[in-house]
Amino acid sequence: MRLRLLGVLALLTALITPLASPASAATTLTPPQIYGAWHCGDDACVWGTVRDVSEFDSKNHWLIDRGDGRPSVNLVVLSFVNPLKLLHHTDDATTAGGVPKGMTPDIVDYFTSRGIRVMLSIGGITYTDDWDSALAENPTQLGLNAAAVASRLGVGIEIDYEQNTGPDLAGLQSFIDAYRSVHPYDATGADPAARLTIDTAAGDRWLIDINRKATSDWLRTDTPVLDYANAMVPSRQPSTSSAIANWQEHVDGKPTYSPPVPPLAPAKFTGSVYISDQRKVLPECTDFANSLQNSTGSFTQSVAPDGAGSSSGMLGYMFWAAEKPSSRGSGTVPPNTCEGGVGAGATAYGMPLPMPPLRQS
Repeated sequence: MRLRLLGVLALLTALITPLASPASAATTLTPPQIYGAWHCGDDACVWGTVRDVSEFDSKNHWLIDRGDGRPSVNLVVLSFVNPLKLLHHTDDATTAGGVPKGMTPDIVDYFTSRGIRVMLSIGGITYTDDWDSALAENPTQLGLNAAAVASRLGVGIEIDYEQNTGPDLAGLQSFIDAYRSVHPYDATGADPAARLTIDTAAGDRWLIDINRKATSDWLRTDTPVLDYANAMVPSRQPSTSSAIANWQEHVDGKPTYSPPVPPLAPAKFTGSVYISDQRKVLPECTDFANSLQNSTGSFTQSVAPDGAGSSSGMLGYMFWAAEKPSSRGSGTVPPNTCEGGVGAGATAYGMPLPMPPLRQS
């Protein structure tokens, strides 16, 4: 009887296992290629003074060392360059030749010498009116000036133009055309200065005109102009479900809008979360197990295309923001550094360093 029962159990197991396999097989995951942080310096994103590298390291060492000697990120975006000052090559108390005085070759080398890619962000919400003015005055020259700075420092450029009402899209097109005339799109990613990206809202319901234009014309997988977009943080840290809903909007587009917003390939954007808060230390900085970059990981690595692109999974994560993005709050300086959140996530996701060539479809 015992042998007969074992035989029956074996037969049942053989019958059940094939049926269970598809459900138990893990969805194919595409690990993040981009795992980066915006960096605001020690003066709420002004970058107005030259930094001593040793002093800078004392506040930012976690970015280059997650605790085992390996960096916590593979991208740092120095934020922000004022577009109007860049156009005019302004020299003033905080700016030299149109670039914040703190954005020096030494700071760039601090990261690039460890395999971390560096970009400069032009704009931010504070400089929205200056974007409008610079684009109205001479967008082509602005693009050429940005390309020259990228060449000189060996960095990429991020467009952060946060005009929600009537953005100058023709001017922005001229800026991009001028930049690309110096640094053509480079699918290999080998030329740091050829990396040109744009920021969009967390979802599709703000910065609609910029998002529509970028998705329609600049972020296509068949004729790419910009490398990718960053879906920025919303007004406050979202829940897991809210973050996923925002990012899904980009993937789906908004077909009911007039004119519609087309879908965006998952391989053409990152999602963003806060690591710095004015009120409290966030798990996204210190506790990966309880962080959004952990709880949203299954989605960001597996979200399927919905009308654009052919591969599943977003490009990765961006974190807002290192050091002191605000004059209030602790920022990410000791003792509230982010090895346990961002750094642990780099380990969990096997963050590639240096950043590899990005998926194109």
